[in-house]
Amino acid sequence: MTPKTSGAPVRTERVVIIGAGIVGCALADELTERGWRDVTVLEQGPLDSPGGSTSHAPGLVFRTGPSRTLTAYAAYTVEKFTGLRAAGRPCFLPVGGLEVAGSEERWSELHRKAGWAAAWGIPGELVGPARCAELFPMLDAEQVLGGFHTPGDGLARAVAACHAQTERARRRGARFRDRHTVTGIEQAGGHVTGVVTDRGTFPADHVVSAAGFWGPVIGAMAGVGVPLLPLAHQYAHTAPLPALSGGRPDAEAVRPILRHQDHDLYFREHLAADGSPGRIGIGTYAHRPMPVDPYTVPSWDESEVMPSSLAFTAEDFADSWRESVRMLPALGGSRVADGFNGVFSFTPDGMPLLGHSPQLHGFWLAEAVWVTHSAGAARAVAEWMTDGRTSVDVHECDLRRFEGAQRSPGYVRERGERSFVEVYDIVHPLQPPERPRPLRTSPFHCRQTELGAYFLESGGWERPHWYEANAPLAEELELPARDAWSARYWSPIAAAEARATRERVALYDMTPLRRLAVEGPGSLEFLQRMTSNQLARKPGAVTYTLLLDESGGVLSDLTAARLGPERWQLGANSPADADRLARYAPPGVSVRDITAGTCCVGVWGPLARELVQPLTPADFSHKAFGYFRCRETYVGEVPVTALRVSYVGELGWELYTTADLGLRLWDTLWEAGRRLGVVAAGRSAFNSLRLEKGYRAWGADMTADDTPEEAGVGFAVRPAKGDFVGRAALAARGAPLRRLGCLTLDDPATVVLGGEPVWVDGAVGGHVTSASFGYTVGRCVAYAWLPAAAAVPGTPVHIDYFGEKVPATVAAEPLVDPDMLRIRC
Repeated sequence: MTPKTSGAPVRTERVVIIGAGIVGCALADELTERGWRDVTVLEQGPLDSPGGSTSHAPGLVFRTGPSRTLTAYAAYTVEKFTGLRAAGRPCFLPVGGLEVAGSEERWSELHRKAGWAAAWGIPGELVGPARCAELFPMLDAEQVLGGFHTPGDGLARAVAACHAQTERARRRGARFRDRHTVTGIEQAGGHVTGVVTDRGTFPADHVVSAAGFWGPVIGAMAGVGVPLLPLAHQYAHTAPLPALSGGRPDAEAVRPILRHQDHDLYFREHLAADGSPGRIGIGTYAHRPMPVDPYTVPSWDESEVMPSSLAFTAEDFADSWRESVRMLPALGGSRVADGFNGVFSFTPDGMPLLGHSPQLHGFWLAEAVWVTHSAGAARAVAEWMTDGRTSVDVHECDLRRFEGAQRSPGYVRERGERSFVEVYDIVHPLQPPERPRPLRTSPFHCRQTELGAYFLESGGWERPHWYEANAPLAEELELPARDAWSARYWSPIAAAEARATRERVALYDMTPLRRLAVEGPGSLEFLQRMTSNQLARKPGAVTYTLLLDESGGVLSDLTAARLGPERWQLGANSPADADRLARYAPPGVSVRDITAGTCCVGVWGPLARELVQPLTPADFSHKAFGYFRCRETYVGEVPVTALRVSYVGELGWELYTTADLGLRLWDTLWEAGRRLGVVAAGRSAFNSLRLEKGYRAWGADMTADDTPEEAGVGFAVRPAKGDFVGRAALAARGAPLRRLGCLTLDDPATVVLGGEPVWVDGAVGGHVTSASFGYTVGRCVAYAWLPAAAAVPGTPVHIDYFGEKVPATVAAEPLVDPDMLRIRC
């Protein structure tokens, strides 16, 4: 790609990047392209081959995955590296990618992957066994059912790409210093001030740790936890193979990268430039997890090969070799000539760690990034540092996404090893990790267990999805049979719980909902500036509002309850919300996350008032306690903050109290509700009800990539109130070209889960964001991004579900109670 330096304003802040691997070099290039001139890159090894993960990376770039963000990062990496050359040779080889299926389950998964590719704009095709063998002639076609071919994928020459980006950054003024080992991070007043090395100190206004698997070591120097686990991954080369003779000069590979994920294997060619027999490189994730302590990794000079290349353990590779010979029979006459256990980084959820540290101002992370996503992740960090936002939503990679318990060494190790094991696994979108659980539980957990709660996990929280105690209520229901995929982590009991909510009353555990306390003089003015809706209402008001970025993208949605003139309770989404508000809070205004010390029960259904009113001295009538109002009162002996809001579209309240009184609150409501037929209801019913009511879920239905009007929450924007973050950008925008629309599937027996492409007029026009069977409307409800012209009720579309295009129709929303009569009564 051509550098875009023209017109970029010059930035004079001092930046020190730690690590000259693929991410550090890419970041130096991206920053200098944006006008940063005082950039220094420090590397402990030699620049020619620093010795981290980049130096041994096989260079595979498969762009398609369930994450739209990572797919975008990989696509940018391909685009950028295609335009780079080092020593006259290209930095990217577009040999294509081929993933093969050796089982029916994997073949179905490849259909799902083809759907993601279509949704994210990656060209690809599903092919039969014969075509697989044509693409990779060594493959035994009898062993596969088919494959997914992506011709634009290929091999990144990672070290060469480092050199090319280094030279571009140098031409713009960046400095690269090798053989500099970082020994400390200087700071003053909560701000980073410099980086100490064994060869001197480098003053800095910004420090970016792009140290790869040494990230936890650098983070510890700064007092910043880096939830990353280094693990060894095996890679081996065969002996030279006559079948790979006669390659073109300088062609490292000509055939696609082959992935055999049923057995955690991948294969790539290593051709000889002189035409002599080449070799096959084999990577495997089939072995035991091998965690590596980054503090014990030898230095460059002490390493036999390089720091990231550990001794090959042949016994761990034995099963993978046998499977490789079965898939590629030509290997039967060969052997493993050499191999190594290469160290690289895993996080608890397998995603990168990007962004600014809440603990130390000016300290950034660009960690746990593989070569596949390197240029895209570097661009994101550079945009973030330059503009305060990224062009592609980054919340899945935001380093602030982990809670305190999720940063503990035990948790990071357990989940990091699990991420390694699951690299090539078929993971259901609802599939929970097995350990360590339970980790975070609400005060109601013991009662939920007594009721037979089926728990899934999110953010470390145990979240009931249904209760076996309600099984008798499901026996009379007639529901369409589900396919095996959509039936996983689902029970017809959810339908009974949804029905009980619509007809009687149900208790929902809303404790995992993040709660922030904002207090102090000037808090109203502060929140008015930070959010989009009009908050200048009397105490007792509740307002749905948005956190926007400077371009008008939806960073989060909030429920703001004004408990007093300068006292607020906010319902938020992620730790990043608390960090953003705390970072910009003026003197005298405090922002505290109170989630851990509090809990919440959602009491919803047409009989909710009959349940709660006898228990409280306050008047809970509609006239005295209207919709979107709040008050502090008592339920039984328990002091509560009651918000009259409903995420399920029924009359009711969210009742908050301190954690120590939570069990008492639950028991009080439960005992009083017996005469009304109260049930405990789980997240499965909750999600169905909220989709029928058209309520958006931030992070799924809308992100920073989307504006309020596009996402259908424009009602939460009040430009007339005065200036707020994102206001000017929204005013400058034209009519939306895309909108979030409500779809209902024509066939009641089909249930989609999210991420599927949506076809409009014979072409992919968008993708499903979230979906669930709507038990009230009797069919699956899906929300999807669509071209604005298609987001009109009555428009026919098709959803690609495992390769089958199932018909759906754009519907007017909300599907249930459009006049809000049930909720405002």
